[in-house]
Amino acid sequence: MDETPKRFDRIVAILIQLQSKKIVKAQELASRFDVSLRTIYRDIRTLEASGVPIYSEAGVGYALMDGYRLPPVMFTREEVSSFIAAEKLMQKFTDPSLGSHYASAMYKLKSVLRGTDKDWLSNVESRILMQAAEPLFHDSSPNTLALLFESIAEKKQIILCYKTLEAEEPTKRNIEPVGVFHDHNNWYFLGYCHLRKDYRQFRTDRIQGIKKTDCNFTIEHDSLETYLIKNETIPTTKVRILVEKKVLNYLRYEQKYHGFVSEKEIGDQIEMTFMSRDIQEGFPRWILMFGDYATILEHEILRTRVLELIDTYKKRHS
Repeated sequence: MDETPKRFDRIVAILIQLQSKKIVKAQELASRFDVSLRTIYRDIRTLEASGVPIYSEAGVGYALMDGYRLPPVMFTREEVSSFIAAEKLMQKFTDPSLGSHYASAMYKLKSVLRGTDKDWLSNVESRILMQAAEPLFHDSSPNTLALLFESIAEKKQIILCYKTLEAEEPTKRNIEPVGVFHDHNNWYFLGYCHLRKDYRQFRTDRIQGIKKTDCNFTIEHDSLETYLIKNETIPTTKVRILVEKKVLNYLRYEQKYHGFVSEKEIGDQIEMTFMSRDIQEGFPRWILMFGDYATILEHEILRTRVLELIDTYKKRHS
């Protein structure tokens, strides 16, 4: 039997994961530790032989018997480092409610650290600063994330007061939130809108009011990834541009949001290929930022639209 330190560490980590969730699947453990299912079955038997009360259900997973708890866990210095990064990120990217809950959890985590590790943590965290970003939440709805998490966990509908960029007044909608994600420096959530009778995406800084209701979900929703993949099937248009190398890094910053596919070097320039979802507005306005360093090779629709925007600008300022 393999009794190497690596296996010992894995078995301890499995025990910790079993305590962290109600049910843990064998495949989930195998994927995390990059081992076979057979190895996981063997490790579980080792834990059981050591007196850990584990019960299993075929096709469901493993769980610890109610009431069983590990003694206080000791953290490595590398794990302590991860706390610092997580705490700073939470301060910047979450709403006040979640931030306060996380701060409370951090006090509990820090309480089990060794004295030397507490000093080490204190010395480092005082030297790390997250610069303030654009507001992620509307002033009238500061605890949006916390309410969304509650709604998803309890499968309760929310009433949303939402203002799009184009609308002059916000609208009220009954929503069944499916999931929350962060993209392009903003928080979004996707949910079923009873007003539109379809799934819609909402940005948290445009939410001007949110309230959880006692109404249960009326639909059994698929995973968040399922709907995001569906959004990626929106019709696209192939675009090719030729840009000077000195501006390449500036384009790379936002290229994925415009459907970037590939690039190749041609002399002292770079040919970039995109599959654009918005060849009429989003892409032409973006490429105009670098217009004096870029040449449109394809598509003619893009070239025509860029020239129209330039002509409109000239007329406005003539």
